[in-house]
Amino acid sequence: MRGLPSTTSTAAAPAPVSDRLPLSQKVGWGLGAFVDLWGHWLYPGLAFHVFNVFLGIAPGLISTVQMVKVAIDAASDAFFGWVSDNTRTRFGRRRPFILVGGILAGIGLPLMFAVGRGWSDTEYFIFMLVSTVLYVPVMSCFNMPWVSLGAEMTPDYHERTNVMSIRMVIQQAPALAMFFAAQFTTLAIFNEADGKPDILRGAQTYCAILGAIMVVVSIMVFVLVRERYYDNLVRRQQPRIALADTLGRTLKCRPFRTLVIMMMAYGLGTAMVSALGYYATVYYVCKGDVALATKWNTAMGVSGMVFGFLGIPFFNRLAHRFGKRAGLATVLALAICAFIGDWWLYDPQRPVLQLLACGFVAFTGSGFWTLYGSVLADIVDYDELDTGQRREGSFSACQSWISKVGIALGVGASGWILQFTGFDSKLPIQSEQAIFMIRILLSAIPVIGLVVALVAILRFPLTGPRMHEIRVALEGRRGTV
Repeated sequence: MRGLPSTTSTAAAPAPVSDRLPLSQKVGWGLGAFVDLWGHWLYPGLAFHVFNVFLGIAPGLISTVQMVKVAIDAASDAFFGWVSDNTRTRFGRRRPFILVGGILAGIGLPLMFAVGRGWSDTEYFIFMLVSTVLYVPVMSCFNMPWVSLGAEMTPDYHERTNVMSIRMVIQQAPALAMFFAAQFTTLAIFNEADGKPDILRGAQTYCAILGAIMVVVSIMVFVLVRERYYDNLVRRQQPRIALADTLGRTLKCRPFRTLVIMMMAYGLGTAMVSALGYYATVYYVCKGDVALATKWNTAMGVSGMVFGFLGIPFFNRLAHRFGKRAGLATVLALAICAFIGDWWLYDPQRPVLQLLACGFVAFTGSGFWTLYGSVLADIVDYDELDTGQRREGSFSACQSWISKVGIALGVGASGWILQFTGFDSKLPIQSEQAIFMIRILLSAIPVIGLVVALVAILRFPLTGPRMHEIRVALEGRRGTV
């Protein structure tokens, strides 16, 4: 590895007290999860519910818009990652984008559903397409600088995990709001004259409420958080970064490639079976009783939130004691056990075990994303030693786009996988062969991806001692921050 000092300079020393961020800054940055989650996932979560179920638009048109969204993400994430790396203002290089992008995202969210009644499919499609083309860059304007800021909050190896843990705890609140979104749109207060729920008005109202919260949160992030590296390093020393380096040079970083392989294997493996769990509940556990299955799915969602919350402190402590590589390896090993266990936890004789099936997956998932974000910050340090530049925006943009593409491919493949099982939506009771294939693939596909991810993380070179070496070398070169 270029630029790494000899291991003889690694005398262990406690991290300076200044490395420990005040709780207000951790919470301030973590509040951005409201904008991140709602701005990225609320619209896709409600699109079929509103435009297909209520307005009767062809589902293929909605899917086409979602595919276009991924393509726009690729360009807009790269641009705002690059431009925030190169920005120089009295407020820093990230915070101005966070403020402007977050406010515009909050204002724009309810406008995504600002359609009339009785439009043609073509008119609805054009509206969805244009609004998506306009809204995606707005979210990139907020998200890329916000994610980048999280990677530069502190130079301390373990404090970075604490920052990500606070973010994941806070994220449970907007996640709960996401879970409640479809139910809110069908509340009786939005019923039409004939007593049927006005889902469109419900969605417009809900998005207006959440959009207002996004505006307030964006202002709070801007006010509460400071950019540690900006005045001491970036403004004084760092040259401009070429746009071509945002993806090309970033992907040449070996630890980053290893992390991306792990993330893609994890994301693809779990996303590809995203639909199978629901069908296992409906057609295997509940024998085709959709009403009963809906009740169990609600309970499973709550179970997932509870277990996910518990996973944050568990994996935080594990990483503090044994290091992030060991923590991620444990996450993936337990996730393998969780998906194998689905074969027994989806049981029509004991349906309550489904709560554990969802809970165990959420438990490991919260640990994965907590440690993933912390490790990404370590990679930026490694890259700074190699290149002399702080490029959080480049790394955030590159991993964000790859992650979104992977999840989109996985979700897209999930429908074909369901079709491969022999599932027939016209049958209230599915064949034994179809049920067997749903159950076996629900376990097998994620396990394959998780094994690949586990092999990748075991080869990850940036352990705790190595990161201490890198920090000593960086501070010897450009001083502390």
